[in-house]
Amino acid sequence: MAVYARVASSDQCSDLDRQVARVVEFLTRKGWSVLRTVTEVGSGLNGPCPKLMKVLADPSIAIVAVEHRDRLMYFGSEYVESALSAQGRRLVVVDPGETKDDLVQDMIDVLTNVCARLYGRQSARNRAEKALQAASEADGHGGIPV
Repeated sequence: MAVYARVASSDQCSDLDRQVARVVEFLTRKGWSVLRTVTEVGSGLNGPCPKLMKVLADPSIAIVAVEHRDRLMYFGSEYVESALSAQGRRLVVVDPGETKDDLVQDMIDVLTNVCARLYGRQSARNRAEKALQAASEADGHGGIPV
C-alpha cells in the first residue's frame, strides 16, 4: 500500500506532512500497513505529477491511499480508479466527505477551472469553494439557487 499526498505549492509543505499523518493514522486504525509514502508538490489541475505517474505505473502497489480525491487529481479520478480496479488494484479515499450533490460538484469544477485561468492554478479550488460559499450565503437559503 502506498500513501500519496500532494500540495500545489512549496509554501504548503507543512500541509503535506499533515496529509500524510492523517492518512497513515486512518490506515493504521484499519490495521493496514503502509509500505510507501509518496509526496509531491505540483498542480493537480493540469501539471504533470511524475511521482503519481510512477505510483500508478507500479503494479506492486495494490492500494493507493489519498486523503481527499482532489489530492490525487481535480478531474478524472474516477478513470484512474476504474483503471486501478481493472488491474485488481484500488484507490482508498480517506475522507470521501467531499462527495457532494452533482450540481454543486459541477459548479465547483467550473469555478475551479475559471479561477485557475484568472488567478493561477495553485489555489483555484479554494477560491472556487469560497465563491460558492459566498453565493450560498447571498441567496439566504444556505444553498445554490436553482
